[in-house]
Amino acid sequence: MPDLYVSWSDYHHKIEQLAVNIYQSDWQFNQIICLARGGLRVGDTLSRIFNQPLAILATSSYSGAGKQERGSLIFSRHLTMTSEKLGSHILLVDDLVDSGITLQQTIPWLHQNSDFPIEEIRTAVLWYKACSIISPDYYVDYLPDNPWIHQPFEHYEQMNLAELVAKV
Repeated sequence: MPDLYVSWSDYHHKIEQLAVNIYQSDWQFNQIICLARGGLRVGDTLSRIFNQPLAILATSSYSGAGKQERGSLIFSRHLTMTSEKLGSHILLVDDLVDSGITLQQTIPWLHQNSDFPIEEIRTAVLWYKACSIISPDYYVDYLPDNPWIHQPFEHYEQMNLAELVAKV
């Protein structure tokens, strides 16, 4: 399958579709945790739609040219949140599940690094690739051919400030 190119309009529509999938499941959660960077926009939007607190966990595993080389998964030291305590029913959000390693390793990280009891964690992504070792609980598109996904904000990674000044 060729690479998948996503427009801003398609991207926002996918988030709305994900929200509908979650809503129609009737599952009640009281916390959203998004994985930064890819899950930030998805988590922020879902937090607004469901009116649930948002926490952020920064993770990183891609580097190299075009950020397409997988390396070791790195977690931030802390979960960032503004509420006093973490919810017990967590919706863990990312933009996509590729290998599945990030979601697979984040769930035990949350259990080990939380000072609050976690009763349940469910996962939600926009794109679920067939090569993943984990199946997300909620997703919008299943991608059997595992394409590389080009999201609308990625052009900022190649843009330099002089180009931005000239554009603006």
